[in-house]
Amino acid sequence: MPVSAWWRRVRQHFGISAPRMAVRTHLPWWGRGAIVATLVAVIAGMWWWGFDFGQIFGGFNRKEVEARFVSLEADAAKLRTEATELRARNSALESELAMTRGTQDALTRQTAELSGENAQLNEELAFLQKLVSDSSKTVGLQIQRLVVEPDGEDMWRYSLLIVRGGSPKDEFVGNVTLQATVAAEPGTQAPAHMIQLPEDDLAAASALVLKFKYYQRVEGRFRVPAGRRVTAVGVRAYEAGQGSPRATRTLTLG
Repeated sequence: MPVSAWWRRVRQHFGISAPRMAVRTHLPWWGRGAIVATLVAVIAGMWWWGFDFGQIFGGFNRKEVEARFVSLEADAAKLRTEATELRARNSALESELAMTRGTQDALTRQTAELSGENAQLNEELAFLQKLVSDSSKTVGLQIQRLVVEPDGEDMWRYSLLIVRGGSPKDEFVGNVTLQATVAAEPGTQAPAHMIQLPEDDLAAASALVLKFKYYQRVEGRFRVPAGRRVTAVGVRAYEAGQGSPRATRTLTLG
């Protein structure tokens, strides 16, 4: 082969006019996916790292804020628990206070009632002492005391003391009758009328029975129509089997 032909062939393969050749490595799809995923993870990590440091440099620390938030949540839960306990204790104290006030009110009422009863007993004791000292001077049946007063909206209470003077040998047996004059309140035209016990209230008959040797206290109540008031009360004491009273007394009310 001539030299010129050989040289021309070499120049065609290795010269400027030679055809270009590229060497490429063939990767499967999962390899390329892994590389892409790694690059994305690296970029995301760098971005997150830069975001955290950017917040720190800018004066905002997310982790510190989260820790502070957790601490505040714990403090709030503790305070809620304490508030619940305090409300329960407050309710218990209010119940105890209500019970104490109720007990105190009951004791106050009992004290007032006992004071009234004590005053009444002292009065009766003084009266009985005088009665005993005068028993030899006065002979017979007497109505020593008569009290009539309102007891509620339409009820009136009566109380009387019947005594026997002298030196009785046996018991006195009989009964008491009560006659109340009832008038209308001022400004009304209703006529006055009479209430007689026990005729008008048979349930009061047992309270008006007399059986005693020296003295007996008689107490009871009677009902008055609404808008009426008692203006006078007359009491008669009868001995069993007798038609005329052994003692009488009249009380006029204002």
